[in-house]
Amino acid sequence: MKILLVDDDAFLRDMYATKFGEEGYLVVVAKSGDQALATLKEEADVDIVMLDMIMPGMTGIEMLKAINDLDLTKKPNCIVLSNQSESKDIDEAMKAGAVGYIVKAEMIPSDVVREVKKLIK
Repeated sequence: MKILLVDDDAFLRDMYATKFGEEGYLVVVAKSGDQALATLKEEADVDIVMLDMIMPGMTGIEMLKAINDLDLTKKPNCIVLSNQSESKDIDEAMKAGAVGYIVKAEMIPSDVVREVKKLIK
């Protein structure tokens, strides 16, 4: 499975990329929504997009909506991985097309991997 990790924090991006890579995922990273959208246009085989809610240039909600608007042969499962934990943020992300919402501060990286596996089954 191929996963696109989108986060403007290089440390978190690298940490999650390493953890998902250890679990057998093929990992591609992007530091912004614009970069992630460009990747999705070039690589049609992305199965999962994990994105933050707060990024420079484009919010997670804007990115979810933009992914829905892309003409992709296969739509990836989008999962928000953010520290924004208010119910309004979660509801808005789910309405915009996310299949799951994980609060970073509540889980260690190995728990995040397990949760992603549950969400995409």
